[in-house]
Amino acid sequence: MTKSILKSAKELEKISTDIFVAAGASEDNARDVAEHLVRAELSGVVTHGVCHVREYVRNIMDEALVPDSSPEIIVNEPSAALITGNWTFGQVAAKYATNVAIEKAKEHGSSVVSIVATHHTGRLGHYVEMAAENRMISMVLSGGYSEIVQATVPYGGRSAILHTNPMALGSPCGDEPPMMFDWATTGIAGMKVNQAREKGEQLPPGCIVDKDGNETTDPEDFFNGGAHLPFGKHKGYTLMMGAEFLGRIFSGSDEYVDARRAGDILRHQGVTFIVFRADLFQPFSQFAERADEMQRRVRKVPPADGFKEVLAPGDLEARRRQKRTKDGVPLELEIWESIIEAGKLVGIQVP
Repeated sequence: MTKSILKSAKELEKISTDIFVAAGASEDNARDVAEHLVRAELSGVVTHGVCHVREYVRNIMDEALVPDSSPEIIVNEPSAALITGNWTFGQVAAKYATNVAIEKAKEHGSSVVSIVATHHTGRLGHYVEMAAENRMISMVLSGGYSEIVQATVPYGGRSAILHTNPMALGSPCGDEPPMMFDWATTGIAGMKVNQAREKGEQLPPGCIVDKDGNETTDPEDFFNGGAHLPFGKHKGYTLMMGAEFLGRIFSGSDEYVDARRAGDILRHQGVTFIVFRADLFQPFSQFAERADEMQRRVRKVPPADGFKEVLAPGDLEARRRQKRTKDGVPLELEIWESIIEAGKLVGIQVP
């Protein structure tokens, strides 16, 4: 059984912030990234949590990530903007873009904002939750990861041409938690393949193929020339292509590539945020009432065999945040040791 320890969210944020500052990040950047990673842990999305601290520090040391730079608007329209991250932390650029999109949508009803030239953006659900807190409905779509590293076969194909191309959608409600979902358009996220390999575990069926295009559950097959499968066959594949068009192609991220920055997977990344007011066509109170009723109606459905209850999208993350904020964040010992190592790399002794 994997050993784990409990850490408070505040402790994890403080340690992560201190490490990033010691690595050269500005205080604001370090705090934003630490907050993002810890919220992912609180939400139970450990693949986008503090397991990345050591990785980001190494990226800074390799100059693939510029920790003290700031995002800026390079194309500015009344209800749209293109933002360069200037190769800073993706979480910093994406938070900035989300806030720009929210402010434009407040004034004009809707907005579209894209970011280019940035590092790993982390958990996309974080940004649609930000929008929901401002009574906004939003979508986030990412692409560009396959321009150098192909990792996913198209529906009906046997060789890789695409990547995991994540997307998220969120909506405010009234008394109920925001409705949101956030997923890779592959059967499983890339980090989960890595983790299964490290733990010696098999993957669920329908997630990957081997080098010959045959379905397999052995993560080793993925690293020996295999690839991801789109989730839901042709449906996931078409959403994957949609994310590629709206993420990379629409943003024009290929024009901002810097061979020194971000690594092969992230160098061509483009991320697009579509945000609009939930009260565009009716008073927010009316919208919220109907949104709450829809969530409650879904939860009342009798559970199928093997299930305890029916959840609305976003319920699981909200429940985990409530519990882990109170009880602490469970961390696998290996991840905690990686944070200690990250501290040593920048001259900090993690307590």
